[in-house]
Amino acid sequence: MKILLSNDDGVHAAGIKILYDELKKIGTVKVVAPLEEKSTTGHSLTLHKPLRLIQMENKDFYGVNGSPADCIYLGLKQVMKFQPDIIVSGINRGANLGQDIYYSGTVSAAREACIMGIPSYAVSLDVDFKSRKPEHKLHFKTAAKMAVKIIKDYQKRKFPKYTLLNINVPDVPLSKIKGIVPARQGFRHYNGAVVKRVDHRGKDYFWVGGQYAGFEKEQDTDCSLVDEGFVTITPLKLDVTDMAFLEEMKRNNE
Repeated sequence: MKILLSNDDGVHAAGIKILYDELKKIGTVKVVAPLEEKSTTGHSLTLHKPLRLIQMENKDFYGVNGSPADCIYLGLKQVMKFQPDIIVSGINRGANLGQDIYYSGTVSAAREACIMGIPSYAVSLDVDFKSRKPEHKLHFKTAAKMAVKIIKDYQKRKFPKYTLLNINVPDVPLSKIKGIVPARQGFRHYNGAVVKRVDHRGKDYFWVGGQYAGFEKEQDTDCSLVDEGFVTITPLKLDVTDMAFLEEMKRNNE
């Protein structure tokens, strides 16, 4: 199996190195990832400045001074030079549940692959940032092993066209995983706070984003099931048309 691996936490992130080691057990892996962290940068291509592609000490790793989607583009066109069987993005340090998928650079890398018609997976670890757990105590190994298991299972199945799989894994030892379940997308809440500060020149600057404030308590969603200790797989389509509302609109136009 030929695999292109990327992320949004950067080419030096612990999660991508651990996932690389696990994926090497099932195929040939090339890594093309941002040189710097690109978390919550969403889906974008860099068109207004040149990109650099730098080979790392591990010759399978390349860094790009651009977005996660740029990494997929350059990985396919310049590094692999042939179509990989799958593209994997992760392991993200933090969940990508609910509407997080619209901000996530991890999901955007998988989405870029999906646009190109290649089966793709986004893999994230549900880290509790309030606990301030050091990185070496995060269970990236659990997420990597779960991702490889899912990839092996789904290699036997045909992906629908323009659909990617979004995988979220609880931050627990492998023995505490309750199972792997398909799940629909849930909804997360953030408090929307804006922190205003003043720089040394007396000018205002701001931190946006707010703090995580829980999720909608609905059954069978990615948010609920990961919270219960399950690994979730959510199929995401490029076409986000609200079909029910579209049909209502058509009826109203008759």
